[in-house]
Amino acid sequence: MLIAMAGLPGTGKSALATALAEALGAVVLSKDTVRAALFPPPVLDYSRAQDDLCMEALFKAAAYILKTFPRQIVILDARTFLRSYQVRELLALGEALGKHPRLIECVCAEAVARERLEKDLADGRHPARNRTFALYCELKAAAEPILVPHLVLDTGELSLEECARRGLAYLGSTG
Repeated sequence: MLIAMAGLPGTGKSALATALAEALGAVVLSKDTVRAALFPPPVLDYSRAQDDLCMEALFKAAAYILKTFPRQIVILDARTFLRSYQVRELLALGEALGKHPRLIECVCAEAVARERLEKDLADGRHPARNRTFALYCELKAAAEPILVPHLVLDTGELSLEECARRGLAYLGSTG
């Protein structure tokens, strides 16, 4: 199974990916972790070119894992998947693997996302140093609706446990 976490920065994608991975015995492939490993300072620039290289690496790793370990579940904690080209690339990966990717979109109120982003930045807990409220606003302005069937979870209104429960139910219902 191939699962992709969608949503703006600070909406809870990584936290939910981790919770789902624990429940499913899945592996999480994180773009931010890959980027930090491939592009240490001083060559880290958070450019779209670096994001594209990281996504290529993640997609190749996901393909390798799913071909080599066909029962393994892979969760992509990667892009927002809020641009149509990002969803098309994900669907192409799924088609190449003979798997239909499941998308789970995390949303929350803007104030909740802002608070999470500012706290993570102050604590230095997230590997992406560009993960700011300004980035959130920039990505939100360019976001497009996801036009394929997917689950939407409001991580500001629901507890992480409830989001995980609903995510597991959705994944179980999609075969």
